[in-house]
Amino acid sequence: MIAALICVPLLAAALVWSMRPGMHRAKVLPVAAFLHLGLVLWAVAHAHRLSPGAWFRLDPLGAWMLLVVSAVFTICACYAPAYLALRTERDFGVFGAAMLGFLSMASLVATARHPGVLWVGMESMALATTPLLYYNKNRRSLEATWKYLLICSVGMALALLGTFFLAYAAQLGGMGEPIWMDRLVANAPSMSAPWLKAGFVLVLAGYGTKMGLAPLHTWKPDAYGETPGIVGTLLAGGGTTMAFLALLRMYAIVSAAGLGDFARELLVAAGLLSMAWACAFMIRQGDLRRLLAYSSVEHMGILAFGMGIGGKAVFFALFHVAANALVKSALFLGSGNIVRSFSSKSLGEMTGAIRRLPVSGWFFLLGFLAVTGTPPFAPFTSIFGIGSAALGGGHVLAGALFLALLAGVFVAMGSVILPVLQGDPDPAAVRTRYQDTVGLTAPIAGALLLALVLGLWVPGPLMNLLTRAAALAEGRP
Repeated sequence: MIAALICVPLLAAALVWSMRPGMHRAKVLPVAAFLHLGLVLWAVAHAHRLSPGAWFRLDPLGAWMLLVVSAVFTICACYAPAYLALRTERDFGVFGAAMLGFLSMASLVATARHPGVLWVGMESMALATTPLLYYNKNRRSLEATWKYLLICSVGMALALLGTFFLAYAAQLGGMGEPIWMDRLVANAPSMSAPWLKAGFVLVLAGYGTKMGLAPLHTWKPDAYGETPGIVGTLLAGGGTTMAFLALLRMYAIVSAAGLGDFARELLVAAGLLSMAWACAFMIRQGDLRRLLAYSSVEHMGILAFGMGIGGKAVFFALFHVAANALVKSALFLGSGNIVRSFSSKSLGEMTGAIRRLPVSGWFFLLGFLAVTGTPPFAPFTSIFGIGSAALGGGHVLAGALFLALLAGVFVAMGSVILPVLQGDPDPAAVRTRYQDTVGLTAPIAGALLLALVLGLWVPGPLMNLLTRAAALAEGRP
């Protein structure tokens, strides 16, 4: 079953690559996506029947993250055929194969038991997404692609060095090969504390770069700004989720070693810095996609802050992974529809989007309200839980800053987005032939509906999975 999670997307990628050019290629994506999602759900439901492999296993933490990524990929796959029908000038072979390669490598990261294999999966996932960034094939997308490669490569180099430090700390503690994750957590108290601390700092910087934590986020505004909305969805809802998982694997070991306070202080600082940085750059932002990129920086900060608070906040931080991914899917896909209608990403050239595109416009407004923590959507539940845990756990100053930054982001983001959606369209603005269609709006509706349902009700099996995943994230069995 674990092999199927990795191999099915790879086989689908090979199929897309080998097929003759045409829109029939795009139909492979939804089929492969639903098949992968079904495999993930089956693996989660029958985890007790799966014997752990030597190098791969789907534990509750990996299962939760992979379930989120597979759901986001399915939303994108359902959007892809209608979107690609509008881009017939582009060859879909590379695009489809790269998307499916991304899903395969995400499965590898989620199931890896060895930190070295996890790193290989993360690096392979980054390489798989590179062709997607260059899909528009212009000067700005080329610049964004190189910036993504260079900055993330530096981050991955730091993460690899941190992994070496972790292995050396295990060796000094008398632990031999293989250094699987569960063995590292179990033997963490005997490992070298100085080397573990240094390793965690490097891993935080390395995988924090992939997440987009400030000030290591500088690839994000360009990458998100110059890619299609469907690619931004994969990066914001999938790539960052896997990077967060990689960081949590290291955090679990450090926490089990009794160094949790050290790690949590770093995470709280990184979280608040990211939120403050995002808030500052959202003010008077002139590009719609870059605005969403800074929103992603903010929400990565929320994840780091929640993990840093610890206790009940860990549960809500993991819940926020799904909440953020679903709402970001709606926002990025909706932004793609709006940008096509106005033939521009400049916010100064957009007004009255709701009048031009009633469905996409209203969905984008709901997405804005959801992503800023408005009830009853899922982000409100997770953000409220993290803030309550911070204030109730004695972190009064940090909790107050957290709430103040949330309010600042709401004002900064709303002051930019609301004029775009409301009012009458400028008669002088470019008017394209693009109109809302079922294929381009139904996936957005699905993402928002899932975010709404999770905000009101979490099924018992998911609640149980989340509880066990939170325990693993803190280094508890």
